[in-house]
Amino acid sequence: MHQMAPSPAAFKAARPLTGRVRVPGDKSISHRALMFSALAIGESRIEGLLEGEDVHATAGALRAMGADIVREADGTWIVHGVGVGGLLQPANALDMGNSGTSTRLLMGLVASHAITAAFIGDASLSRRPMGRVTDPLSRMGADFTVSPGGRLPLMMRGACPAVPIEYRLPVASAQVKSAVLLAGLNTPGITRVIEPIATRDHSERMLRGFGAELTVEEDADGARIISIRGEAELRPQHIVVPGDPSSAGFPVVAALLVPGSDVTVENVGLNPTRAGLYEVLRAMGADLTFENERIVGGEPVADIRVRHSRLTGVEVPPEIAPSMIDEFPILFVAAAMANGRTVTRGLEELRVKESDRLALMANGLARLGAHVEEREDGLVIDGTDGTPLAANGPVAIAAELDHRIAMSFAVAGLASANRVEVDDMAPVATSFPGFAAMLRSLGAEA
Repeated sequence: MHQMAPSPAAFKAARPLTGRVRVPGDKSISHRALMFSALAIGESRIEGLLEGEDVHATAGALRAMGADIVREADGTWIVHGVGVGGLLQPANALDMGNSGTSTRLLMGLVASHAITAAFIGDASLSRRPMGRVTDPLSRMGADFTVSPGGRLPLMMRGACPAVPIEYRLPVASAQVKSAVLLAGLNTPGITRVIEPIATRDHSERMLRGFGAELTVEEDADGARIISIRGEAELRPQHIVVPGDPSSAGFPVVAALLVPGSDVTVENVGLNPTRAGLYEVLRAMGADLTFENERIVGGEPVADIRVRHSRLTGVEVPPEIAPSMIDEFPILFVAAAMANGRTVTRGLEELRVKESDRLALMANGLARLGAHVEEREDGLVIDGTDGTPLAANGPVAIAAELDHRIAMSFAVAGLASANRVEVDDMAPVATSFPGFAAMLRSLGAEA
């Protein structure tokens, strides 16, 4: 996957944002839809798949291991799977680009197959730690040769048969949970993951839909115990992917911050393990309603109507963090223009995302004139009570190849007194192709 040339862009104060938009398909569900379809026997159809670079990385790796994956002219994706246990030895290294989800979940798939695979990625992905996945997969019998610091590039040799394990997650991570469950699909016996803090449950919902024998129970302490029976036979499915709630956060916060705005974001997935941002925004006083609520493919979906609001700072409970871990950068932008203080804690995970998101957001917001205190596990932000940011002139922001940092400061620019110049919007294509066009359709100059 080639490194794109930098694509700088400037964002400036917007007139009221109005209209109805759709955001790309949910990234988490898109990855899983392709993977589980590739392990089913027969033809699966996927509508609404996110066609960003991260999901293309997953599709490319699955093709390299034998799955037949084709995009039809109407945007439907057709997958002919190889069956659980049917993955083939890839001829070349699997290029994950910028996608941590692709890397960690595919490592889980490979772990219980008798194949060897090399995983490579771009500069940003190659800085991210993989030990949290290689540790449990090693216990199941997979063997890893990793770069210093437990990072990419790495070589792994799967085990067949792998050994079922009971694994208690040391950190809240849907990726680690899913990697172990995926390895368990082709492992004889019962593989269990114990999750003290609930994380997004797309894997559990979708695996059941494909016919896997999977149960979820709670122990006396409230931890979730997820058990999967191995050597499964998955049935092909017709999947409709809802809009990504993480991507929807950007037009939602833009509408909250730009005076006079009234925006509806249609067809947004609102799985309770993913909807923390909207809960926090409502607590801050956001005029935000869910309309046309429905269930699509086992996932709750709604249209989100949002109007400009005077927000008030809040203390964000640490236990809500897993349900909005990717949305904190855009929440920080909202907090910077709220009335009063917003306190966030328990966010150490943000330091090992595509970038150190706590450091980048603290630095960037301070450059825009916000009052920010960076702590080891979160930010404390004293808001401007609606006073526009960047009051002292244009501000240049380095997003460090992080798509969510780039989009967050783009939104900040729409509510600023002067231009906000983001050094590179190219990484936004990993999760939100058409982001700038979406903003323009609402009336922004982007």
